[in-house]
Amino acid sequence: MDPIYLLYPAALMVGTAKGGLSSIGSLAVPLVALVMNPVTAAALLLPVYIVTDWVSVGLYRRHYSAPNLKIMIPGMLAGVALATLLVTIAPEALLLILTGVIGLWYCLRSWGRALLKRPEPNATRPALIPGLGWSLLAGVASYITHSAGPPTQAYLLPQRLPKLEFAGTIALCFAVVNLSKLPGYWLAGQFDALDWALLPGLVATGVAGTALGRWLTGVLPQAAYVRVIEALLLLLSVILLTKGITGLIQP
Repeated sequence: MDPIYLLYPAALMVGTAKGGLSSIGSLAVPLVALVMNPVTAAALLLPVYIVTDWVSVGLYRRHYSAPNLKIMIPGMLAGVALATLLVTIAPEALLLILTGVIGLWYCLRSWGRALLKRPEPNATRPALIPGLGWSLLAGVASYITHSAGPPTQAYLLPQRLPKLEFAGTIALCFAVVNLSKLPGYWLAGQFDALDWALLPGLVATGVAGTALGRWLTGVLPQAAYVRVIEALLLLLSVILLTKGITGLIQP
């Protein structure tokens, strides 16, 4: 299959995630990696991530949790810095498995409670130590595996933030953190694989996806929005686990 036929759906996924349906964007690189080298896939989509990050910041500029941002952004930046050291010594497969387990654990716990008809626990509040811990892991996962969703959502979802506030908080965090990765990617030669002729179309598709994601976030009821996010998180977690286990078995 010609990889270009998967690049545009992947760019649409990235944009839709930035518009509010978090986690679906992390499926983009694995999708394109079915037909091309994952490093090349990540390099082609990196400009789409960065542009749509800042489009989503514009869309959600009035909707965010300031207490969470004060905790999460420093934690995620520290995670990115730590990842630059870990990337040479920590197997990517192990981090993929860990990230996948976190997402799977959260979904099973949430859905198990619903099936057993147990009362929902009280909503949590922003907390420094848990927030820094989850955010540090999210920063590491974002740099190495491009999958910060599970740790981020494991921290934010129990707070039961309003959907726009939830989406805006993630949008602002990811915009800052993805921009901070730019120098490292440049020095590592990530942009050497870019086909510049494809970029305008991919970026335009990503921006259209951002508008689609923002519209879907607005029309979905709060409860349905949470379930959609959890379903996407489950799908992403299974993909990460499968990829990680395969990487350990077939290095």
